[in-house]
Amino acid sequence: MKPVTIKKIKDELHYKSPHELVELCLKLSKFKKENKELLTYLLFDAEDEEMYINNVNEYITLLFDDINTKSFFYIRKSVRKILKLTKKYIRYSKKKETEVELLLHFCKKLKKLSPSISKSPRLLNVYNRQIILIKKAIATLHEDLQYDYQLEFDHLLDE
Repeated sequence: MKPVTIKKIKDELHYKSPHELVELCLKLSKFKKENKELLTYLLFDAEDEEMYINNVNEYITLLFDDINTKSFFYIRKSVRKILKLTKKYIRYSKKKETEVELLLHFCKKLKKLSPSISKSPRLLNVYNRQIILIKKAIATLHEDLQYDYQLEFDHLLDE
């Protein structure tokens, strides 16, 4: 079965009552975990983006603290998982400021990881790719925000 276009879905949703829309949202949230997480963001976190960023940063910090550092294999595996989650939270927000802040925090934690990522070319590649993405995201922001985030970015590179 082929899904219909977004436009057709949007048009059909206009004909639904508020009660039916609530039921559809609940069915979506029960179907897949990501749908439930997205609805949680939209309903509870979208109004206070600063709190959302802080919560995600705390979660990222906890994940980095739990990394098994016995071998670089486990470190790489954990870092990829954390990066995947970070990207998912960025996708929920769709705001460049959130993207920059979360990626900056991810890179800070990755850089402070012990043993050093400089001993693993794969981890260095992950770090360098995120640095490139941060640069691109900063370039799309307003000039005042660019300046603030550029200072933080430069500080990250200097450490």
